Amino acid sequence: MAEFPRTEIGGVSVSRLVAGSNWWLGYSHQTLAKADWIKGFQNRKKVADVLEVFVRDGVNVTMGPMSELLADAIEDTRQRTGAELHWICTPGFELTPDGPDWDSVARSFDEVLERKATFCWPHTSQTDRLYDGLTRSIRHMGRVSAMVRERGMIPGLSTHLPEVIVAADATDLDVESYIAMYNAIGFLMLHEADWVQKVIHEARKPVTTIKPMAAGRLMPYVGLPFSWATIRDCDLVTVGTSTPDEAREVLEISRAALERRRADRELQKTRSKQTLE
Repeated sequence: MAEFPRTEIGGVSVSRLVAGSNWWLGYSHQTLAKADWIKGFQNRKKVADVLEVFVRDGVNVTMGPMSELLADAIEDTRQRTGAELHWICTPGFELTPDGPDWDSVARSFDEVLERKATFCWPHTSQTDRLYDGLTRSIRHMGRVSAMVRERGMIPGLSTHLPEVIVAADATDLDVESYIAMYNAIGFLMLHEADWVQKVIHEARKPVTTIKPMAAGRLMPYVGLPFSWATIRDCDLVTVGTSTPDEAREVLEISRAALERRRADRELQKTRSKQTLE
């Protein structure tokens, strides 16, 4: 299979499709029962099995927080395939009323480096609390990015606030990409989809979009084509999958959307669809 279409972040060639991790780590955005089921179902081998499907089909980047399960599965996938697999790690660190606890930042980023992540992009729970709407700036983020650079990783940021992207560009913040919420029904999005699309299209750096299927509220055949059709050629789509077969489905649906063709896949059959055949 040909490599998946590529873009570039901070001088690194990456696939425009990113393997997401919520359905491995239990972040269901649905119910506690669903989250507990995910965590009970997944393990290191199962996650590596899914990642291997992505890697062998031309995807070379995954995203997720600092997690022993994810870090081990990434390393297993690298060993199985002999291929490069970049990690967009979205770590957290402690915040105080005066800003980041810099010792906590250093410890967090040292762990990210030790686990061989290429990209270190602080999670929205840090970034958005540092955003100052009055000055339209992201306080302390310049120093945060510098600490990422010092460790040889590539800085970026994760946000649920589209105005953070606007502020980062306006202040020439040293980041190479932005993680942004984007889906057809506006799930977890602060503004309407057309306004978020405007921000994405006007961003000075590639935008790494997340939640294309609104955490399971949209069918892959609806959510993925919308995302691919409405972002730029330099932007990325992050998609979470639970099993190797789900990974194969979203890969084919994504390739078909980019190639403007019908996806080659077997549809789920139910009794009510017998009259359609």
